[in-house]
Amino acid sequence: MREPSQQGAEAPPAIRLEFATVQFEQKRLVFDCTIPKGASVAVTGPSGAGKSTLFNVIAGFQPISSGTVAIFGKNMAGREPAARPVSIVFQENNLFVHLTVAQNVGLGIDPSLRLGPAEREKVDTALARVGLAGYGHRMPAQLSGGERQRVALARALVRNRPVLLLDEPFAALDPAMRAEMAVLLSELRIETGSTLLFISHQVEDLPRLADRAMFIDDGAIALMAPLEGFLAHRKLPALAAFLGSDG
Repeated sequence: MREPSQQGAEAPPAIRLEFATVQFEQKRLVFDCTIPKGASVAVTGPSGAGKSTLFNVIAGFQPISSGTVAIFGKNMAGREPAARPVSIVFQENNLFVHLTVAQNVGLGIDPSLRLGPAEREKVDTALARVGLAGYGHRMPAQLSGGERQRVALARALVRNRPVLLLDEPFAALDPAMRAEMAVLLSELRIETGSTLLFISHQVEDLPRLADRAMFIDDGAIALMAPLEGFLAHRKLPALAAFLGSDG
């Protein structure tokens, strides 16, 4: 007897956290959410609420004491960060000061930096996409904070992972560049079908890039909703303060 066809089966979400728990000495954080493939999610909340910890849990830098982390339906238990289909751009950029811009980006392709002509062209293309064409020979110390952030983004682009986590990607950018980078990220997400999560403390960043938003408060996801409903939500005092009482 033939088994039923699985073609109609629903595809797994990009990310599924089931009561993923992190226990610090003074604080317990529990994350439970489902993020569909291809979504763009703004992650908001007060400082210290757990936003960066959430990213570290997904990427594998922060172990959990209980619960599960699944990416595209596969349990990530025991998988090191390099083995997960995730790229993360930290707020601190994490550039190596002794390497050139091109070498820093090239690390996303091969940590040993054994790059052939095709790989070097890929690096140049990524730098051009983030507005840094011709910057490959420079050193990180020669760049502004916003430029270093764009180098880190270029390195994430060449890794070509289906989940991209950005920790305050617009923090060091001026208003014009914030808008430009939001357009770039939106275009890249559509082109690649990737799933994007980005941390932001600025309400104006949300409509530029997000189709839904998450609010983390006191170590838990207090709300996750489509963007329109999220921006209209005023029942949580901490969220109302973030959005502005007149919104």
